[in-house]
Amino acid sequence: MPAVVLVGAQWGDEGKGKATDLLGSRLDYVVKFNGGNNAGHTVVVGDEKYALHLLPSGILTPGVTPVIANGVVVDIEVLFEELEGLASRGVDVSKLRISANAHVITQYHRTLDKVTERFLGKRQIGTTGRGIGPSYADKINRVGIRMQDLFDENILRQKVEGALDQKNHLLVKVYNRRAIAVDEIVDELLGYVDRLRPMVTDTALELHQALGRGETVLFEGGQATMLDVDHGTYPFVTSSNATSGGAVTGSGIAPNQIDRVIAVIKAYTTRVGAGPFPTELFDEWGDFLTENGHEFGTTTGRRRRTGWYDAPIARYAARINGVTDFVLTKLDVLTGIERIPVCVAYDVDGERFDEVPVSQSDFHHAKPIYEEFPGWTEDLSGARELSDLPANAQAYVRELEAMSGSRISAIGVGPERDAIVQLHDLLD
Repeated sequence: MPAVVLVGAQWGDEGKGKATDLLGSRLDYVVKFNGGNNAGHTVVVGDEKYALHLLPSGILTPGVTPVIANGVVVDIEVLFEELEGLASRGVDVSKLRISANAHVITQYHRTLDKVTERFLGKRQIGTTGRGIGPSYADKINRVGIRMQDLFDENILRQKVEGALDQKNHLLVKVYNRRAIAVDEIVDELLGYVDRLRPMVTDTALELHQALGRGETVLFEGGQATMLDVDHGTYPFVTSSNATSGGAVTGSGIAPNQIDRVIAVIKAYTTRVGAGPFPTELFDEWGDFLTENGHEFGTTTGRRRRTGWYDAPIARYAARINGVTDFVLTKLDVLTGIERIPVCVAYDVDGERFDEVPVSQSDFHHAKPIYEEFPGWTEDLSGARELSDLPANAQAYVRELEAMSGSRISAIGVGPERDAIVQLHDLLD
C-alpha cells in the first residue's frame, strides 16, 4: 500500500482535513511533517465540528496512528490543550506519536515573534505570533531545543542558557522588554516530561517499518504550496517546506517511497496575511465568497482575503509537488453566481504570463486575465455522483481540470463529512 502526500495547492485553508477524512479507515498512519500550531484544519463529523491546529486531522479517525514528525515545531501547551479538548469529546488520543527530533516552541519564541512583527511596521509579514518562525530560526541556527532534550535536564538547561544569552540582550536592549529567566523556561518544560514520555519516539523508524509492512501512510502538510519557504511568495511565507518535498525531510522517509501526491484546491482562492494575491476581490463578490464560504481563519479567526480561481497557481502547484490528484473543495460556495471568472494568465506591464512569474516584483504587479464560465443556481449539497451536479457545474470542473495540470479526483460540495463527489480513487 502507498505512501501518500497531501498538500495545499494555494495559500492554505483549502480543506485538507476533508481530504484526509475522505481516505478514512483505509489509512494506518497520518503524519504531520511541517509547521506548528499556525495551521488550521476544520473537520465536520456529523453534527460535531473539530478545529485542529497542531494535531494531524487523522487523529479523528478510529484506528489511525497520528504522528507529529521531526519537521514540526511543537508548542507543548497547545498540544495538551488540543489533546484534552478532543479527549473530553470522546476522541481516542492515546495513539499519538511525536518525533524525538521535533523542535519545541518556548515562551521566548512566542515573545520574539510578537515584538519583531510589530517592529517591522509597514513591512509586517502577517505572522500568527505563535513563535513558529523564531523556533525554526533557532533550528537552522543550531540553538534549538528538541523533544528529546526535555528528558535530560542538564542538556536542556545548557541549551536554554545558550539560547537566552543572546535573546535576552535583544529583548532588553532593542525591544525594551524584560529578560527571561533560564529557570522559568526549564521548569515549564520539565513539567511536561512525564506526560510526554509515552508519546515521544523514533517516528522515522516507525514509519519506515509501517511502510515495510505494507501499511498506508498519509503525510499531511500544514499551510500550502504558495506559503512554502522556498517555493512560495517569499517573504510572505511560512517558515517550513509545505510542499511534497517537505514530507521527505520532515518525516525521515525516502523520496522513492512516495506513491501519490494529492493537492487540495478551492474552487476559488483565499489567503490570510500579507503578500501578493493577483485575483483578490475588494467588491461585493469578495464579500459573497467570504460570507458563503465562511472564510475566517481556523487558527486566528482573521477574515481571509478572497479571490477567483487562479489556474497558473494550480499549474505551479501541480509542477512543484508532482501532483497526481486534485481534490477541489467548496464548489458549492459558487452557487448563485451567474458568470464565474477564472484567472487563466497574468498581465504584467503589458506582457502576458501564462505561468507564475519567477520575479516577486512581477507577481506583485500581476493583473489577472480572466475567462468567464456559466454559473448555476441549484443546491449542490446532495450530489454524490458527477451526474448529480448541474451541467454548468460539471462544465466548470472540467474546465478547471483542463487548465490545472492534473486530474480532479474528488469535489467538495458542502461542509459535511460525506459531502463529496468522488471521480477517481485516491489510493488505487
